[in-house]
Amino acid sequence: MLALLSPVAALAQEDARAPAMQATSMPALLTDPTLAQLLTEALEARPELRQAKAQVQAAQERVPQAGALPDPVLQLGIQNDGFGELMIGEMEGSYYSIMASQAVPFPGKRSLRTEVARLGAKAASTQVLRARLSIEAEVCRGYLDLVLTRERLRLLDRLEALWKQSAETVRIRYETGEGAQSDLLRSQLELNRLRQRRVALNADERTRVQTLNRLSGRPLDAPLPTTLRVRDLGVPEFGDAESATKDALARSPELAQARATVEQASQQVALARRERLPDFTVSAGVMPRGGDFPPMWQANVGVTLPIFSGRKQNRAVAESRANAEATTQATEAVEQVLRLRVLERLTALAALRDTVTLFRSGILMQSSATAESTLTQYRVGRASFASVLEANTGIIRDEEEYLRTLVDAQRLAIAQAEVSLEPVGSIAAGGLGSGGMP
Repeated sequence: MLALLSPVAALAQEDARAPAMQATSMPALLTDPTLAQLLTEALEARPELRQAKAQVQAAQERVPQAGALPDPVLQLGIQNDGFGELMIGEMEGSYYSIMASQAVPFPGKRSLRTEVARLGAKAASTQVLRARLSIEAEVCRGYLDLVLTRERLRLLDRLEALWKQSAETVRIRYETGEGAQSDLLRSQLELNRLRQRRVALNADERTRVQTLNRLSGRPLDAPLPTTLRVRDLGVPEFGDAESATKDALARSPELAQARATVEQASQQVALARRERLPDFTVSAGVMPRGGDFPPMWQANVGVTLPIFSGRKQNRAVAESRANAEATTQATEAVEQVLRLRVLERLTALAALRDTVTLFRSGILMQSSATAESTLTQYRVGRASFASVLEANTGIIRDEEEYLRTLVDAQRLAIAQAEVSLEPVGSIAAGGLGSGGMP
């Protein structure tokens, strides 16, 4: 069963070097030392994760700004009787003035603005978790592809050995006059096709090594030895549908973001209602008059009159309500898709598990026995070379399909650990109907 991850908000602050996917979810895969090293290096090297962390920091820096008071205003002035000369200290009505004023929002506005910004930062923090999960899943899938490609190269070695054995049998029968020249030519043709296939697989292996090196921040051409074998992976377990669904709902960054956005929209509605209330302005000042005149002072309290902004704020409230409804519906949609994807993966995994059982319990042994028996019958002239061709190709095709089935089961486990919203068809296609090695 997949291990639960930390809560989204806490995980956004964790060290990027700590893998999010636990080894208990896919023991044979995530405990591989090479993959573990690749995951650690990828979390240290990927700019996407640093970008997500920087975006979260920017959102958090907006929180104290949202609740801050407006800057106070300082006014310096002079009042003078007449235009002829400066009369301060001479006339009672002439003076300097020093005034300070401060705008004060209606009680509750600042706290609501701060809460809206805080929930926005909470929604942004889910992007860190999504980046971590996506990076780890990408590395795991790339590693699986590399291991599978190397397994296919080993299968190609087996097929080449089979064809060399068959080609030797064809040559002997041809030289003794019991076989046709076309059989000899066909056996040589198949060997050349295998060489062509090997060139393609070698290029594919190099490409996958370069991809993994890029993901982990290594030099692209750095060697990447692997010891993991696909046939050692087995079929992972997700647990029952209820626990797997509960796990996905608890760990989904998209659902966490949607829920935070719903909270934010609710607070925005409350803020829009509060914005209809008037704000205040408090001001105070002193007026030194000079000479023998005592200084004067002044204190004022002003209030805004929402005469023209009333209709505007009513529209703002309606807009906020509509946004809140939209985010609520979006959250329900994400939750529905999550539930669907979990059930899809469980259904696909059950089919892959049954397929693996069929391969292990009969198909692989029967395919091997068929190839050996067909070649034996061909030696004594009781089977055609076309039968040998079909049997040789069939055994490798079955072996490859078996490996693809195991890899697809691991891909489903990776998607479950990633809490992916992608449909199963784009995740596992090999063991669910793809063609084998030609």
